[in-house]
Amino acid sequence: MKYTPVAQARLPQAGLSCQVIHMGRNIGAFLILALLLALAAAPARAQAPSGPLTPKPGADVQQPPKNAQAKLKVQVALVNTPVTVRNARGEMVHNLEAQDFQITDNGAPQQISHFDLGGDPISMVILVETSSRIAPLLPAMSKTGIVFTQTIMGPSGEAAVVGFNDSVDKLQEFTTNSDVIENTIARLKLGTSGSKLYDAMTVGVEMLTGRPQATPEKPGRRRVLMIMSEATDQGSSAKLGEVLRQAQLANVTIYSVGLSTTSAEFRSKPKDTRPEMNPPGTFPLPPFPGSVQTPTTEDNRSGNIDLMAAAVWAVQHIHDAVTANALEVATTATGGVHLAAFKDRTIEKAIDEIGGELHSQYTISYTPTDADVPGYHEIKVNVLRKDAKNLKVRARPGYYLAQPEG
Repeated sequence: MKYTPVAQARLPQAGLSCQVIHMGRNIGAFLILALLLALAAAPARAQAPSGPLTPKPGADVQQPPKNAQAKLKVQVALVNTPVTVRNARGEMVHNLEAQDFQITDNGAPQQISHFDLGGDPISMVILVETSSRIAPLLPAMSKTGIVFTQTIMGPSGEAAVVGFNDSVDKLQEFTTNSDVIENTIARLKLGTSGSKLYDAMTVGVEMLTGRPQATPEKPGRRRVLMIMSEATDQGSSAKLGEVLRQAQLANVTIYSVGLSTTSAEFRSKPKDTRPEMNPPGTFPLPPFPGSVQTPTTEDNRSGNIDLMAAAVWAVQHIHDAVTANALEVATTATGGVHLAAFKDRTIEKAIDEIGGELHSQYTISYTPTDADVPGYHEIKVNVLRKDAKNLKVRARPGYYLAQPEG
């Protein structure tokens, strides 16, 4: 075949056309291959459709996992607070009804959903210091088992026992058998000289968290952490503020019997001869909220301090150390009481006094109206009676809600 001049003149374009035709064939093959792959994947796409689908009538809508919801929103379903009311003579008042109380959460009045006077059965974890430092007190401590079972547990209660020194040991899981608890305490053995009090408190709170609580529909158990220990901590990884925050959220009330070993010379600490690390006129710790820091207030850290303010401060500043009155701060933060066993108050008498209070106090529960608001929630309990000014009301100061994750 002979090409015309016109055809020869268009020869470069003809070469380009051949390239386009060749590319077209390649594209066509690619499209055919893509079509085959799409047809093969069609069943898989049919099983996993993309985009929102309208559920069929009567079909259940799948919910996200519970733990995913928990990360998005933290709520307190029920707040329990023990309330102790005494008259001017210090006697327990037993004739109040639910309508005699007004309770507020962050200033907002709350509806009482559960009210009881000393009747709800008790779940108690007994924390016992087994440090070698309390060796002279061990015989007296070993005899307290029957006091725990008779004055606190009662016929419907349950208890567990945890010992602590340089380690934290679960000596007895929860049981309703009084003999088992008494034998466990009678056979306490001393350990090393350490005292991981805060770590032991953490274990106790975790154990109590699993016990059933009262609801508006059915009764539950009062969660009590009973501590028999010196008011010192050595070697714990946990901070007191962390423990108290969890105890408040879990509605755990802390009671303590303070052991005193200072009278024995061999247990007394040598005089601190280390040089002063802080310049004169400065203080090693920040002041408590609402107070001005002075040498007098600094000295009061180991004496008479505002325990309520200290308890709130500890819960709000969980990573800071509480260096004095640890057991008193812990009991105040949760609505309990600390009794030191010394002079005319023996260990057994202190436990008996606590048992008498537990079975004569009011338990008030409510569902907070702002349960999803993070930060510190202040609880206030007032008695609405003509003689209220002559009554002394004690309840826990509040609880702290952390900022929800996510």
